[in-house]
Amino acid sequence: MKKSLIGAVLALGLTAGMAAPASAETRIAVIDMGKIFQSLPQRQQVEEKLKKEFSDRIEDVRKLEKQMQDIQEKARRDSSIMTDTQKTDMSRKMEQLQADYKLKRKALDEDMRSAQEDERNKLLATIQDAVNKVAKGKYDVVLQSGAVAYTSSNVDISDKVIAQVSKGK
Repeated sequence: MKKSLIGAVLALGLTAGMAAPASAETRIAVIDMGKIFQSLPQRQQVEEKLKKEFSDRIEDVRKLEKQMQDIQEKARRDSSIMTDTQKTDMSRKMEQLQADYKLKRKALDEDMRSAQEDERNKLLATIQDAVNKVAKGKYDVVLQSGAVAYTSSNVDISDKVIAQVSKGK
């Protein structure tokens, strides 16, 4: 019985020894996604692209806002001298402008949100590729800085990732 117990303990010890990694030290790095996003040269290009893409629609919405403000100002200023028919016509025009404004504003917001998300996902893929290139063979685990309670600055590879992403502009 003693021999079988000793054999079992030895077998367990050998099995555990084989399961342990060759290197007992895990190499961990940390990235600060906020810092990386803010430092990307592509981010500015994306902002300019989106601004250019949606500038005409944004201008249309602003024109509608201006028309509604003008009608409100005219109604306030001239209501005492306007006939009931003029007031009704102005009210209908205001309602039409408001409906048009709401429709265009909602469509613009949705399209802009969708385009921003698409561009953000492209940037995230680029960042992920850069993280993989920087970390490959050097680190076993890369964590986002917000996911850990404390990190030493010497494990932060954010600047290396930024440099890698900047190479691939």
